[in-house]
Amino acid sequence: MATAFGSPQPQVATQNANNNTPTHDSGLGLGNQSMSTAGDHTVSQAGNDGISSLTWSPTANFLVSTNWDSGVRCWEVQEQNRQIISQPKAQVNHENNSPVLCSTFSADGSTVFTGGADNAVRMWTLGQTPPNNLPQKIGVHTSPVKSVAFISSTNLVVSGGWDKFLKFWDARQPNPVGQIELPDKCHDLNVVNSLLVVACNGRHVISYDVSKEPREHSKKESPLKFQSRCIAAFPDMTGFAVGSIEGRVGVHYLQKVPGKESFAFKCHRQDTHAYSVNSICFHPHFGTFATVGSDGVVNFWDKDNKQRLKGFPAINRTISCAAFNNGQGNMFAYSSSYDWSKGSSFYSPNAPNAANQNEIFIHYTPEDEIKPKGKKKK
Repeated sequence: MATAFGSPQPQVATQNANNNTPTHDSGLGLGNQSMSTAGDHTVSQAGNDGISSLTWSPTANFLVSTNWDSGVRCWEVQEQNRQIISQPKAQVNHENNSPVLCSTFSADGSTVFTGGADNAVRMWTLGQTPPNNLPQKIGVHTSPVKSVAFISSTNLVVSGGWDKFLKFWDARQPNPVGQIELPDKCHDLNVVNSLLVVACNGRHVISYDVSKEPREHSKKESPLKFQSRCIAAFPDMTGFAVGSIEGRVGVHYLQKVPGKESFAFKCHRQDTHAYSVNSICFHPHFGTFATVGSDGVVNFWDKDNKQRLKGFPAINRTISCAAFNNGQGNMFAYSSSYDWSKGSSFYSPNAPNAANQNEIFIHYTPEDEIKPKGKKKK
């Protein structure tokens, strides 16, 4: 049972990855901690270096990952009677072993778009093997491409780069059909229908209406005090959630919603330590969301009732990214991968059982884990 926001916080069974000591979390109300990677499906052939993004097809249960080893990998995933199986289907690679940092699907699920440290936006049509196994380049930045998304209303790809530009691409043309200069380099972006939200360095957060030609909707400072790490638009487009490197999430409304106010809460904290919120992803049906962090914890949240619905026990690895499947929303993929939050001295890829081992897990997610439970009666 979830605990209401603002009530006294219980000592919860979040396990410290090193000493198994129960620790304390604060922020939204805390619910039961009952999930573990022990029962989750492990995807095979997850790559040889850091996992930077996970993306599900909007039309079928195909899962795509991007890695720092230059790989873009695809699996077909099936679920039956709560049992999950996955099958590697294909892999392509960016040029010159360049890290791949982001991915998105076209609206029809036929094409994957990626961006990376080769400064390129690339296109891979599933079921086809490109020449030299190198996806077609459809766009370029002058610095690495940190995030990409597909805009269904215009059939354009938007990319955000460390060159401080948003660029909009039609895969049939070599030059961008439009570009917008950002106040600083892009850390993350997300598109839901006609809403584009962008989190930049310097705590800038900008939203755009992209139903037609992109139009700036708002520009504001992040409600969080430290650098933004990730951002996700609400499924109903009324606002966004932004996560920071300091273990906080800001829930911000872009328009007035009766009975709803913007707020922020603490998460991904153990004792006096705060960990980065590495990814925020919304469930496709319920408006609830998940966060994953450098503390090795996954949490499911209900922003409307200000409750934590579920929490995974911590694993002894950082969790770099996550995503719900787009159909039923009954599969939640998340990656165990070093995020460099402790610097290069902690990166030991060849050590047995290394804490930065790269793995992808898929958790079967029944409705009772992610569906809003309503406010607790006082």
